[in-house]
Amino acid sequence: GKTLAQVAQGGGGCPIPGNTQGQAGVSSECFGLVLASLAAWYMGYLLAVHVPQNTVSLAALQDIGKKPVLRAPAPKRHKCDHWSPCSPGNFAYRILSGGAKQRSAKICFEDELLISEENGNTGSGINIAVVDCKNVLCVPGITRRVIDSTDHSGEMMDFIKSAPEGTLLLMATYDDGSTKLKNDVKKLVEELGSKEIKNIKFRSSWVFIGAKGFKLPDNIQKEKINHSDNKKNRYNGWPAEIQIEGCIPRNLI
Repeated sequence: GKTLAQVAQGGGGCPIPGNTQGQAGVSSECFGLVLASLAAWYMGYLLAVHVPQNTVSLAALQDIGKKPVLRAPAPKRHKCDHWSPCSPGNFAYRILSGGAKQRSAKICFEDELLISEENGNTGSGINIAVVDCKNVLCVPGITRRVIDSTDHSGEMMDFIKSAPEGTLLLMATYDDGSTKLKNDVKKLVEELGSKEIKNIKFRSSWVFIGAKGFKLPDNIQKEKINHSDNKKNRYNGWPAEIQIEGCIPRNLI
């Protein structure tokens, strides 16, 4: 067999001590090889010393080379849960009717929940919240009231009449709001801008925002109604709940 010197020389490796043949031609190559080996060893040593053992897990190694997963940021919440924010100088509102007896009415103004089941101030009938808008600054929650369908219409009429000029009145039905609703109070709500109050029927879902003493812009949602229909009802004898939302300029008065 070959000696170690013969293997080293025959394989093109570095010359061994005592063998000067070809040493001048490969000395620079040998030096670079040794230097690279030492550098690789030293880097491995530093990595083993300074990196904790559990820093690089098998799962992390497996993830190398995978395509990054792009996740959309969580949507930003806007006042009264609007999809998009109202521009500066506007108030946000959102009114939701009840859905049968399972889902109660909700009235929100400028991100304050004026009437809701969480507040414990919603009930069967027509739920009304009054917002004072005098002096340009609308103050939510000045007055709130539930007119139950078993009450007399006179109570609702007195309540609306007692609301001062320069106020918003936000209304939403829960369960049924038409049984005891007489024509004189319907006419009063019409004077606030309603076009559907005269059409309200048994168990109709109805929401409305009106102004007393000033006029709301024509381009905002003011009212919506949904009648009971046995073919389309979501809750057996009750129709689906409905809602309106929008932005009201601060300088209407």
